[in-house]
Amino acid sequence: MQIYLAASPSALQEASGYCRGLAHAAYRIGPNSTLLRQSLLLQTRGGLLSVSDREAPFIDDPEALCAAVLRECGRRNYGGALLDFEEAPRRDRMAFAEKLVSVLGSSRRTLYIPERYAVPGAVALICTAISGGSFSQRLEEACARPGGAGGLALDVQRLRMDFRLPARTGEGRSLSLEDFRKLTERLNPSVFFSQDLCARYFTYAQDGDAHFVLFDDADTLRQKLRIGAAMGFSAAFFMWPEVQDIAPQLFSKKMP
Repeated sequence: MQIYLAASPSALQEASGYCRGLAHAAYRIGPNSTLLRQSLLLQTRGGLLSVSDREAPFIDDPEALCAAVLRECGRRNYGGALLDFEEAPRRDRMAFAEKLVSVLGSSRRTLYIPERYAVPGAVALICTAISGGSFSQRLEEACARPGGAGGLALDVQRLRMDFRLPARTGEGRSLSLEDFRKLTERLNPSVFFSQDLCARYFTYAQDGDAHFVLFDDADTLRQKLRIGAAMGFSAAFFMWPEVQDIAPQLFSKKMP
């Protein structure tokens, strides 16, 4: 399994000390279907091009944008691209993804894409942050689709969420690292491991309400990697800001 760390240009030097596979989060979609780039060192080579759709305008010329992505991949010897798309699928985004997988494939490069944007030929990212059901079953169900595990990658999102019980919707309140630290320092809770969710948890009471806090640490994230690797997932992605504080424990040695 290939491991990637997605990092911005300002964090590349630190992130590269833990992982050789870097997804360069330096690109976004600009006006008139252009590819905009943050400042990258001239010697930046290898890894993946990561492009965001945050505040992106309508892609009116997907072919031009695909050509720009391909040129940048050739210039910096990127092995492919990651579409870090946060918005719900839209017609212009889908048209771009469908064209890009063909363009990159013609040069033997890989396109990694969010699960809800999945198009034939691309590697779909399966989110590891689940709050119900079974983590292993979630991956098994994904592997049962056409393409199997070889066409899948793990989107390793770090859980840190507070649920007020009963959590009927499965949605909780996201905790910042600082909020989580303050909560655990105040409560000094007994922490347990959920085999089904492959995450740690603890409970507490406040103002008459019961709370359930679900979170990942370096050990649970590494276990999720092992499960995905055993099933044949081709790659796994981490976001550097999410794991920066646990990088020494998560990446015990520089990962290939």
